[in-house]
Amino acid sequence: MADLLGGLLIVDKPGGPTSHDIVAKARKLLRTKKVGHAGTLDPMATGVLVLGVERATKLLGLLTLTTKSYTATIRLGRSTTTDDAEGEVLTTVAAGGVTDAGIARVVATLTGEIQQVPATVSAIKVDGERAYARHRAGEEVKLAARPVTVSRFDVLERRDLPAEGLVDLDVAVDCSSGTYIRALARDLGAALGVGGHLTALRRTRVGPFTLEHARTLEELAEDPAPSLDIDTAVRLSFPRRSIDAGEAEKLRDGRWLEPVGTAGVYAALTADEKVIALLQEKGNRAAPVLVVRPRGLID
Repeated sequence: MADLLGGLLIVDKPGGPTSHDIVAKARKLLRTKKVGHAGTLDPMATGVLVLGVERATKLLGLLTLTTKSYTATIRLGRSTTTDDAEGEVLTTVAAGGVTDAGIARVVATLTGEIQQVPATVSAIKVDGERAYARHRAGEEVKLAARPVTVSRFDVLERRDLPAEGLVDLDVAVDCSSGTYIRALARDLGAALGVGGHLTALRRTRVGPFTLEHARTLEELAEDPAPSLDIDTAVRLSFPRRSIDAGEAEKLRDGRWLEPVGTAGVYAALTADEKVIALLQEKGNRAAPVLVVRPRGLID
């Protein structure tokens, strides 16, 4: 890959492969080993997966990807070992009698700032090992509840499946990072007394990145390049500060600038909108946390 600065690759992940499979595919198509991800999606899930390429991999830990949006299908009347369709069925209870009012009442309790017990097959570490690994080894995994924020939990459509006694709900969820949609399905079904699990999940947004930025693997194969160059990605993701040529030279050398009173990590851009560094202020210094274009790498 010619551009050593790289950029962000926003993939519309298909169902089936793991996020690591997508990273491996991207490395092959872009002909570089320098590809990383900014948070995984379950194999069953589809939608927005943010990858960093070349020097932009250094951005991944600094991106504020704290809000995410999903569409999903929740099946009421059946609970599973994994809280989704890939697990073994635990219970089946006729759900046709569940009312829309009852669903709305429980959904309201699962909206806002809530305490959520993550899915047993989550990637959370328990004594240094992933919960899903312990679960697959046959261990009983108990995870503590964690605070998460569900800012939107809307039921878009209800479909009754009378032959099976089940009810499918198409939902839209906006939430904080760390929220498990399958846990929402589990808790909704449990509160209604019929059990529930997730049968489909599509991530439509991660931070500022949406499906409009995303490309399928087939599209990537036709045009193997990042979706957003590093300058565009930074402008979408961070507050900005304009700097002159002299300040740019200081940052390229790793030196600091005078602070301007901006909180958090922000971008220092030249007059032609090129990002030189990401800065964070402390005391009387605006110091670089990442020099994007050091002196030895000026495009």
